Amino acid sequence: MGEGLSAAEVGEETAEHRAHVAEHTDADQRHARHDRRVSIVEATLLAIVALLAAWSGFASAQWSTESRLLLAQASTARTEASQANLEANTTKNFDGSTFDAWFSAYVAGNDAAQAIAERRFRPEFKVAFDAWTATDPANNPNAPPGPTYMAEYRQPDLDKAAELNAAADEKYAAGAEAGGYADDYVRITVFLATVLFMVGISGHFRVPSARIGLVVVGSAVLLYSVVLLIGAPRPPV
Repeated sequence: MGEGLSAAEVGEETAEHRAHVAEHTDADQRHARHDRRVSIVEATLLAIVALLAAWSGFASAQWSTESRLLLAQASTARTEASQANLEANTTKNFDGSTFDAWFSAYVAGNDAAQAIAERRFRPEFKVAFDAWTATDPANNPNAPPGPTYMAEYRQPDLDKAAELNAAADEKYAAGAEAGGYADDYVRITVFLATVLFMVGISGHFRVPSARIGLVVVGSAVLLYSVVLLIGAPRPPV
């Protein structure tokens, strides 16, 4: 039967065991500290990304609303321009019909009918008619074909239609541009969502290098997103 350990040997074994336990304890503490630091970085990134994603989503919604409003205004202006153009054509047809009545009476030598036809002239058309008759069209081969060809002939509705069409073009271009800005913010939001995904799953990896790698890649994507946000136009208020 073997002899028991001496007191010195027991002391050596105890010391070795304590050293081994202390070594493992130190390693566990270092790992815990490292894990806490990485967790703090992850939490910070998640907080920043959450705020930026909220802002990006808000900006996208604002620009999308602005785009719809501008496109609706462009459509309204285009409709009003078409209406003004239709009214201008109606007015010109009326001027043409009254002039035809006057010309028929003039050819027939009926002064009374000419006077009646002239009373039907619109005031604006009468100005152009007087300017046309001043060119002596009966004897001047270079005279314009009729009052509507004179510089004095004005159609306010045509001018209004041109202005409305120009406004519609401007609104449509602005609406399309606003829609592009909304798409840009959506793209940034997708990048930020990618960061949330990578940082969110990094904590599930027990291999430190994999976890840190995801955090580093997420940080790079976050930095790129911040650059895009800085360069993006501010949303309308």
